[in-house]
Amino acid sequence: MVHNKEIAAMFDLLSKLMDIHGENSFKTKTYSTAAYRIEKLPEQLESMDPGQIHSLPGIGEAVTKKIMEILTTGSLPALQEYLEKTPPGIVEMLSIKGIGPKKIGILWKELGIESIGELEYACNENRLIILKGFGAKTQESILKSIAFMQNNKGLYLWMEAEAIANEVMKSLQKTFPENRIRFSGAYRRQLPVIAHVDIVTDLTEDNIKPVFAAIPEVRFEHQEHGLQMTLPNMPSFLFYYGKNTDFHKALFETTATPSFADSFLEKYTIPETVNREEDIFLYNRLPYIPPYLRESEAAIKTAEENKIPSVLQTGDIKGIIHAHSTWSDGVDSLEQMATTARDKGYEYLVISDHSQSAFYAKGLKPEQIVQQHAEINLLNEKLAPFRILKSIEADILYDGRLDYTDDILATFDLIIASVHSNLKMTEEKAMQRILAAIQNPFTTILGHPTGRLLLSREGYPVDHKTLIDACVAHNVVIEINAHPRRLDLDWNWISYALEKGAMLSLNPDAHSVSGMDMVKYGVLAAQKGGLTKERNLSSQSLAGLLKWLEE
Repeated sequence: MVHNKEIAAMFDLLSKLMDIHGENSFKTKTYSTAAYRIEKLPEQLESMDPGQIHSLPGIGEAVTKKIMEILTTGSLPALQEYLEKTPPGIVEMLSIKGIGPKKIGILWKELGIESIGELEYACNENRLIILKGFGAKTQESILKSIAFMQNNKGLYLWMEAEAIANEVMKSLQKTFPENRIRFSGAYRRQLPVIAHVDIVTDLTEDNIKPVFAAIPEVRFEHQEHGLQMTLPNMPSFLFYYGKNTDFHKALFETTATPSFADSFLEKYTIPETVNREEDIFLYNRLPYIPPYLRESEAAIKTAEENKIPSVLQTGDIKGIIHAHSTWSDGVDSLEQMATTARDKGYEYLVISDHSQSAFYAKGLKPEQIVQQHAEINLLNEKLAPFRILKSIEADILYDGRLDYTDDILATFDLIIASVHSNLKMTEEKAMQRILAAIQNPFTTILGHPTGRLLLSREGYPVDHKTLIDACVAHNVVIEINAHPRRLDLDWNWISYALEKGAMLSLNPDAHSVSGMDMVKYGVLAAQKGGLTKERNLSSQSLAGLLKWLEE
């Protein structure tokens, strides 16, 4: 089956390659529009006949024909033609933020640049400033984007690693049901971004290799600690050998960061006999330190003071805060979002579609807000005692104002204020803009505070302490956006927020019914920061949330 996302990606790439080659802009726009429409479709194209596909908005006869080619053959011949006449390095340059296909085409045709390395060299040699539409700022921006890409090369989101990690574990456990096999390292510590998946096992190299030898392009490399398995376009796996006598010692040592392990061994010892990992802590008269906290010496001090928190669990989330519907850029209708949330056991849904300035996301005009609120009133009667709360994800404009007048903002139950545009800011500008929004009496929650996209985009620079202090002072909740590509507020700042008395809210930013399940990834990150259900707004019951909003 060829999924809609794969089809959309083919059309998106075709559009960009045509732009690079200077093709007719009307044709390229046709394919980019098709890509956008296809990605947002609620049902799979494979389940439709050609007539149904042709009747879809933004999908004409030519696009329908190409969709049928993809569904039939799994490939798009037009795309293959452009790929064959485009250097691979040019295609790779499309991943650089801040430089579009047309500019890539200029660099290729006028400077002969055909790779990211050549582009970096040209920037360092000041060669781009002679080109029309380029300048010193563009060069600087490109160099920063290239540096960001290089620094994150070989890294994967925890979510991206999860599926293959579980498959590898399942295969080993099925083949060797009596053996010990446990995740370790950064994956076990629930780091949002990892380089490889670590596994401690009492298996040997001769046991492991045959299980995966049939995978195309798999490579094995003998290491001092055990075995490294490399898979194409996936995180590698590091297998550590732990015999029965030292299995749990190996699990403890490979889970912890060097900083944590060194600090632990300065004060404490690992006993000779360890039947469970917990025995190491019992032997040293310490409470068990969960893997997700084993990052630094700070966790040891917390354990010594007997203050290991009972952290947030997925089951503690009582409602979905921050979700989008087809009123803006969501995939599913308001009723579908609400009934799904109810059926998943949640007590409420805070619908937070985009505001009017987010035109690219079909942001709501004032008259549409009135219509949406009318639909919410009807659905609340139909779905009671489940409740939909009226919210909006209001854009924080460049001067720090929210995206509507006060009389419109007053019609919502709560407001999430977020930055979505003009992201390239100095720290001074970013803070001026965000602090103005925090001080706005209508702001309930500060959404994804830095605007980052992990492994894709650095967030705008902020002074986290000043931001958190301001939220506490103005009674504004700080979002932990649970989307695995955001996880923003970063877990490293949760402990400071808790120390200062902030309320946080773990929100999925769901753009579909399936997006509600992103809560899981937010919880994994929040646990690292020590977040408890008492300090998480989305752990409030419906009655508790309504009371909190009233107060």
